[in-house]
Amino acid sequence: MSEPRTSPEVCGMGHSMKRKEDPRFIRGKGNYVDDIQLPGMLHMDIVRSPFAHAKIKSIDASKALKIPGVLAVITGETLAKYNLHWMPTLMSDTQMVLPTEKVMYQAQEVAAVIATDRYIAADGVEAVEVDYEPLPVVVDPVKALDPGAPVLRTDKKDKKDNRIFHWQAGDRAATDKAFAEADVVVAQDMYIPRIHVASIETCGCVADFDRVTGKLTVYMTTQAPHAVRTVFALVAGHVGLSEEKIRIISPDIGGGFGGKVPVYPGYVIAVAASVVIGKPVKWVEDRMENLQADSFARDYHIHAELAAKKDGTMTALRIKTLADHGYTDAAANPSKFPAGLFSICTGSYALKHAFAEVDGVYTNKPPGGIAYRCSFRVTEAVHCIERVTDVLAQELKMDPAELRLKNFIPPEKFPWKSALGWEYDSGNYPAALRKAMEIVGYEALRKEQAEKRARGELMGIGISSFTEIVGAGPSKQFDILGLKMFDSCELRIHPTGKALARFGTKSQGQGHETTYAQIIAEELGIPAAQVQVEEGDTDTAPYGLGTYASRSTPTAGAAGSLAARKVREKAKKIAAHLLECSPDDLVWEPGKFSVKGSPSRSKTIQEIALAAYTNYPQGMEAGLEAVSYYDPPNLTFPFGSYIAVVDIDRGTGQVKVRRFVAVDDCGNIINPMIVDGQIHGGLAMGLAPALLEEISYDDDGNITGGSFMDYLLPTAMETPSWETAKTVTPSPHHPFGAKGVGESATVGAPPAIANAVVDALAHVGVRHVDIPITPEKVWRLLKEKGLAE
Repeated sequence: MSEPRTSPEVCGMGHSMKRKEDPRFIRGKGNYVDDIQLPGMLHMDIVRSPFAHAKIKSIDASKALKIPGVLAVITGETLAKYNLHWMPTLMSDTQMVLPTEKVMYQAQEVAAVIATDRYIAADGVEAVEVDYEPLPVVVDPVKALDPGAPVLRTDKKDKKDNRIFHWQAGDRAATDKAFAEADVVVAQDMYIPRIHVASIETCGCVADFDRVTGKLTVYMTTQAPHAVRTVFALVAGHVGLSEEKIRIISPDIGGGFGGKVPVYPGYVIAVAASVVIGKPVKWVEDRMENLQADSFARDYHIHAELAAKKDGTMTALRIKTLADHGYTDAAANPSKFPAGLFSICTGSYALKHAFAEVDGVYTNKPPGGIAYRCSFRVTEAVHCIERVTDVLAQELKMDPAELRLKNFIPPEKFPWKSALGWEYDSGNYPAALRKAMEIVGYEALRKEQAEKRARGELMGIGISSFTEIVGAGPSKQFDILGLKMFDSCELRIHPTGKALARFGTKSQGQGHETTYAQIIAEELGIPAAQVQVEEGDTDTAPYGLGTYASRSTPTAGAAGSLAARKVREKAKKIAAHLLECSPDDLVWEPGKFSVKGSPSRSKTIQEIALAAYTNYPQGMEAGLEAVSYYDPPNLTFPFGSYIAVVDIDRGTGQVKVRRFVAVDDCGNIINPMIVDGQIHGGLAMGLAPALLEEISYDDDGNITGGSFMDYLLPTAMETPSWETAKTVTPSPHHPFGAKGVGESATVGAPPAIANAVVDALAHVGVRHVDIPITPEKVWRLLKEKGLAE
């Protein structure tokens, strides 16, 4: 076997499982994939490549197959016999399930071992010998587009370069003209590095094929069960796995954040193994596999330019970006938006002209481009506009809050048509920023900063006034693999007046069971505790596109509201029958219908529910239930203003976030506690990439950040006490005015912290620092500027 450039143990590919206390295999207690035990269940582990780009000369599984308990070793050649060695990605690209010729990134799946015990499977992985022949590695997307760069996707006929797509939005000519006429132009290069969701539970599945019925049941960690079922049918329909024979069950999920939307090779291999062997097969990846091989986020190389008048009025924005997608485009973006919703990059500002373009590039890295707790590249867009806005403020010697207030879209101008084509539904940006400034004591902080600078201390204040774009999406624009991005609710009222509501989404900790129940309770007057909410089972839930991109409340929540209103309309007719009056004579108040002018004559929703099965009008169908598939007329546009206050240690370069004020506006709020929980968690996940998180690669494609030894997550020590507040600007087109909030904090926090650090160093000429802003980066800057102690 060829010697890898980095040992398997360092790469995280070592699988010696001799000690049962190995922390990879400490099982949780609950209804998670790894808690599922089925009779006769087998276990799968995966051989992974130590090379970033190499030809596979041979795979020798003979030693592995001699290990007692090892039943099979599956390779790309095995799957090729069934034409299952490739599969489509959600962006209509193609991805290897297992390779037959070469590997394209370090930690790529090479073969799978099936055994009676997970430790035996791990020992089998150690015994598989693979002979590799290294090939040239390309990890820099700029170099990947050089004319002489090796073409990576040689499987694509006539492919002559490494460009995946070119996307653009806006009027290039008008924007160029505005720049030519501008008084002031600033430009800034910035890199938003590759990061990973690092959810508390890794990915996994239990595939169970019943040879008698021909039905496949897969318990898996997916945020989009119905979409996965359809993908499985597309991949394996030719071998008899048609969609009506596939059941996907997504049990409790320990965090998703976008990382559990894609269909990973491990899922498909486990399914194939179960079909061939006829027994359930469990696969649960370990933490290093999760970090090294699963879909990443970000990896955007951005050049941004902002034009303005001398008084600070912004006139035009121009952005050029390279998006590093790894070896395949496996992002989960809507089909018509290869760069996601990056065109929200005009932000909260009344820019008249803008032009943005993005080129997607193949490199020898894992695939992805997932929406890490953001709505399809919105985090990158917000970071870009909020950083370049501060660059302009610095150039003009203008307070960044004053510059923002001068350029915000005025509240009375909504709905606002942005320069890149979006119709913002509603907003009041000045109110949010002024509220944040009042809470944090902005003027006093600026005075304190000046006093500290005079003493040689480093303190910074950073602002981020962001606009999100969520609730995907309107079917006229939004689909994934052709599936329109509606969502659904099936609502059934039992004879005793209790309710069962099933949704096409899937919670991963967002509190859907509470929120959806409250929506239905509000519409029908049934106590929320008597509304049972179910999701995640494709045999029982109505078809939906799943939970990600803050779309659950804007789409499925709306579907729940409309289904309840359908139920209420039927209930009104039954109440009129019971009260012997016209439906037009009835008045609704939460929980009952009463006769106008005679409130004592009334029927509760519980009484009506019983009558729906026992005493309904002749000619009416029995029962009290409804289904709603909600196709939103527009997206929703939550927003907020965040202010971070940081102190920098001149001796170590350590950045301490002393205060962080977050003012959010997500429209009408259903459950304040759940909203606050979403914001607090999102702020922590926003602080992480700002100061800590990064996955990087050397020139040979070896990963740094492939374990929790070097992929750093925030703890209570690094996380400040968040100060949160709200403004409320309802969405005019949503059934109950909600906008979504799950990802706003993760979107808005990083530029606030980055702007605060730059603000602390602006007096010595620092204009930009790429995230993550580590102590080493800051200390080097301090040393360069003569400020290091």
